[in-house]
Amino acid sequence: MTLHELKPNSGATHSKKRVGRGTSSGTGKTSGRGQKGQNSRSGGGVRLGFEGGQTPLFKRLPKKGFTNPFRKEYAIVNLSDLSGYEDGMIITPEVLLNDRVIRKQLSGVKILGKGKLEIKLTVKAHKFSASAKQAIEEAGGVVEVI
Repeated sequence: MTLHELKPNSGATHSKKRVGRGTSSGTGKTSGRGQKGQNSRSGGGVRLGFEGGQTPLFKRLPKKGFTNPFRKEYAIVNLSDLSGYEDGMIITPEVLLNDRVIRKQLSGVKILGKGKLEIKLTVKAHKFSASAKQAIEEAGGVVEVI
């Protein structure tokens, strides 16, 4: 069987309803829209969330929360991500970007303490968690805040 021989199972597809093509078609004259009213007109109908003039649900619910426009998001790197590097290597945000450990630098790079590190590394980043800092120094590495 090749691509041009493929066809849907019988009864799986329906022919398109052609409206406004005469009274004998069953969908002539008003084209299945009824007589008068908002939905019979072109462009008729109501917007999403409209409740017939009643105050919509999204307006009845209380406003909550706040988004800080000055929030800083950091690209997160775990110790388990650093364990694949060679002993004595200097790890910078540029190295992490090139090796695709992180996708974007965002507001900086933060090193977290998930995983184990058994090699000596010099890690330069914008932020470190206390456990990550401790683990890097215990492995004989150096922590540098950029």
